[in-house]
Amino acid sequence: MNITQVAEKTGLSAKTIRFYEEKSLITPPTRSENGYRHYQPAHLDELTLLKQARAVGFTLKECRQLLELFRNPRRHSADIKTATLNKISEIEKNITDLNLIRNSLLALVASCPGDNNAKCPIIDHLVGHHVD
Repeated sequence: MNITQVAEKTGLSAKTIRFYEEKSLITPPTRSENGYRHYQPAHLDELTLLKQARAVGFTLKECRQLLELFRNPRRHSADIKTATLNKISEIEKNITDLNLIRNSLLALVASCPGDNNAKCPIIDHLVGHHVD
């Protein structure tokens, strides 16, 4: 398969596929004499794994680890489960942090009259002039 065919089958752009190749995330495809890449079915699995893992929040570094596990026939599902649980924990922390930020912003909005005056408690807070 050429890169266009792989892109169509995986839903990834050719640019993304080349990026993953440059980062050594996927097994290097063979090249013909004219330099064109030739992909095998295993590349589809690697690229699909990358696409799906990125869609649920795994970083490129984490994807590299998942791909190493994918390629290892002696892998343990416990390792994959642990990586996934770690990702969930990270996401939950981010949600907590984002909720704190949201609540701070809601408090700022509640303190602002939103009228035509130049005085704005939001700006005052952001520049460190806290008004009680």
